[in-house]
Amino acid sequence: MNFLYIALLFFALVVLYKAVRMVPQGFQWTVETFGKYTKTLTPGLHILIPIMQDIGRKVNMMEQVLDIPSQDVITKDNAVVKVDGVVFFQVLDAAKAAYEVSDLQQATIALVMTNIRTAIGSMDLDESLSKRDEINAKLLNVVDQATHPWGIKVNRIELKDIQPPRDLVDAMARQMKAEREKRANILEAEGLRQAEILRAEGEKQGAILQAEGKKEAAFREAEARERLAEAEAKATQLVSTAISQGDVQAINYFVAQKYVEALGKFADSPNQKLMILPTEVTGVMGSIAGIAELAKASLEKPSPDKSK
Repeated sequence: MNFLYIALLFFALVVLYKAVRMVPQGFQWTVETFGKYTKTLTPGLHILIPIMQDIGRKVNMMEQVLDIPSQDVITKDNAVVKVDGVVFFQVLDAAKAAYEVSDLQQATIALVMTNIRTAIGSMDLDESLSKRDEINAKLLNVVDQATHPWGIKVNRIELKDIQPPRDLVDAMARQMKAEREKRANILEAEGLRQAEILRAEGEKQGAILQAEGKKEAAFREAEARERLAEAEAKATQLVSTAISQGDVQAINYFVAQKYVEALGKFADSPNQKLMILPTEVTGVMGSIAGIAELAKASLEKPSPDKSK
């Protein structure tokens, strides 16, 4: 009897364990009735019919990350590159993920690797290195549509690394260095050209200003000579008038003026160190006195009466 009680108790515990199931958060379990899928259990406590119903697959509903192994891919211009990446996906339909594909993760990895070879194989090496975002978008579109029947949603595909051969890396480095040196030489030449243009513009402006200055100086000098000539003409007219009126002092004025100019020229001569005056100094003084008397006579001449 005791053995029978123990067997019944054990059977009851097994039935209770099979009947009461608690699904954790982030998972969904499929239920099979006599081996056939019937429903999906969401997170929480559930009661099953023992023996008839059983748990089929425990499906992770959280977003998952798959590492894509590195593989050799041949580009359109026959360059061999090593490519790896990651895939972010999430199960939306637990039943499809459990029963539409045998190994969901392995199938997703194989699908992504195949499409990576197709995408990069249609591009040149330079395009595959510079258009990584375009490759990611293309892969995401194709893989997401292909995995839709499996009940999953591919959220993102990222190529982690694209490694060209070492000799190509060295050639690209030399090419980049040559391009940088070329740009540096162009910039240096442009700088020198701009400096020459600015210097020429400065010289041009300087020459213009210098010519303007010479023009202004010549104008001022001509104006001064014109005024001097007018003054001399005025003086000559006055002296001529005085001579015509019989004033002898006017003649002395001209003689004294020429006498002083001749003495000045002798004094300014660079080769003349000693000057001998054969004329009497008193004659010069007399002429100068005559100039003074002429000026005095001109000042004492009564002005005409304006009232008449």
